[in-house]
Amino acid sequence: MTERSLQVTYRKGRTCAAYLHLSHRTGEKSVRTVASADGLLIVDYSTSGHPLGIEITAPQAVPLDRLNQLLVELGEVPLAAQDYMPARAA
Repeated sequence: MTERSLQVTYRKGRTCAAYLHLSHRTGEKSVRTVASADGLLIVDYSTSGHPLGIEITAPQAVPLDRLNQLLVELGEVPLAAQDYMPARAA
C-alpha cells in the first residue's frame, strides 16, 4: 500500500511543481489524466478509475482550499495546512 505523501520540486531554490501521491495499492499505474480548466491541477487515475495522485503545476497559484475542494470531490481526506506548507514556500 502506498501512503499519501507530497513531493515538491524546486528550481533555483523556488517551488516549481508538486505532486500529491494519494493512498493506493502498490503497483497501480496511471492510465488517464484529467486537468482542471486552468491546468493547475492534474489528476492521475488508474485503470479502475481510482485517483492515484494530483499534479500541482504551479503551487504558488493553488491555495490549500482549492486543493482540498478537489480532494473532497475525489472522496479523499483534505490536506492539513502544515502538510501543504512546503509546496507554498517561496
